[in-house]
Amino acid sequence: MKSREIKDLIPQRDPIMMVDKLIEVKDDVAVTGFTVKADNYFIDEDGLLAEPGLIEHIAQSASAFAGYKAINAGATAPPVGYIGEVKKFHCYRRPQTGDELRTTITMGTELAGVTIITGETRVLNEIVADTQMKIFIQPND
Repeated sequence: MKSREIKDLIPQRDPIMMVDKLIEVKDDVAVTGFTVKADNYFIDEDGLLAEPGLIEHIAQSASAFAGYKAINAGATAPPVGYIGEVKKFHCYRRPQTGDELRTTITMGTELAGVTIITGETRVLNEIVADTQMKIFIQPND
């Protein structure tokens, strides 16, 4: 999927877009990509992507997955989602400028509009972060 197409799947816009491609979708699993740039909103003074940036990237990856599913089901716009809870977040290494993040999102149980997702972010073959989140997805009217 090309960068311009990701805007059809997520409601976020620059300067806070943290996903630049949806690579694969299969059943309840999706893989996204994001290249960390020097002008990224979440780059700290040390030149590394801050932990909140990793959390936002994982959440937006889930948003891209939800948007993909909604658009394929006939929606005209992606749904808006909100992070309800972040659990078990681990940051093993903070990515640097130029790193290409690959995140695998697994959608879990959905109950009353709240979906539990797991996310694992890698740079090459190294896991840099993982977490579990509760995401509230607001359906489009």
